[in-house]
Amino acid sequence: MSAQSSKQGTPSAVGTEFAGCVDLAARGLGAGVVAASDDLFAERENLIAPGRPVFDPTRFGPRGKVYDGWETARRRDGGHDFAVVRLGTPGIVQGVVVDTSWFRGNYPPYVSAEAAWVDGYPSPGELLASDWQTIVARSPASGDTENVYRVDDGRRWSHVRLSIYPDGGVARLRVPGLVVADPRFLEGTVDLLAVENGGRAVECSDAFYAAPQNLIAPGRARHMGEGWETARRRDAGNDFVVFALAGQGVVRHLEVDTTWFVGNAPGWVRVSTADDPAGEWRELVPRMAVRPDTRHRLLTPDAHPATHLRLDVYPDGGLSRLRAWGELTPTGLAAAQARWIATAAR
Repeated sequence: MSAQSSKQGTPSAVGTEFAGCVDLAARGLGAGVVAASDDLFAERENLIAPGRPVFDPTRFGPRGKVYDGWETARRRDGGHDFAVVRLGTPGIVQGVVVDTSWFRGNYPPYVSAEAAWVDGYPSPGELLASDWQTIVARSPASGDTENVYRVDDGRRWSHVRLSIYPDGGVARLRVPGLVVADPRFLEGTVDLLAVENGGRAVECSDAFYAAPQNLIAPGRARHMGEGWETARRRDAGNDFVVFALAGQGVVRHLEVDTTWFVGNAPGWVRVSTADDPAGEWRELVPRMAVRPDTRHRLLTPDAHPATHLRLDVYPDGGLSRLRAWGELTPTGLAAAQARWIATAAR
């Protein structure tokens, strides 16, 4: 485990240091704050709110200054506070980001993080009695800063506990990591691209306006900013994204969704798959025209087993979602089962 900090208002190291990871504690992935020792000044649920924290210096409530984060009362008993987050999907934690933005005189000077694996839907009491393992030892934290702590641990977890010493406020908690999909939910027809099933973006030509990982996020996009959008091209090329599928599988039909992209959807798209991204790519959907603000559903009767999928857009533009419905091959399912066993907490 190592730590570093980035000052408020400067580029954060999170994006580059945890490239290829998803935020396992994202509300949009299904995460929730299921327990906290105290949240007298600011609610615990704010810890996993989307977006950057905001601050209004004039806003006060009946309990004091209103913060966009989680803030506890001042402790006088020698103890410390904590909050427990149910991860949106099981995963291997690669880091913990404790964002204390706007907390300048009331941030915790030290933090730690613990993780646990608990199957099913335990009560808060059952969770607190679980076997918690330290993934970030008690470490210094700075105020008004994204405090970044790397984690070197190959086990999968279902819950993370943030401990703060002794008390104070934290604006956001991010848990970058790698999804480890439960193979029991990968049998039959599934979205082979979905992030909760283990799909991930591995290469992208451009992400000027929004990240390609948004294409495989859960649910429908609520606005254009929740999709993927490139800058306007001024050359003869085209933009693309390459995804790793949940495992080796056969795609039965696709959804290419340009919802919300009215004047900036691609003119055309093309989809290819490969069983080895360094080898031969097979055309799954030939270059075809797409319509703005439209959910396109496309059958793929000639699909072959593949581990990767490539979306080409011509010449540029944005989409809100991409889905690839199909089944894992026996080889793909066996690999998912082996990874599940190998990453079990012991």
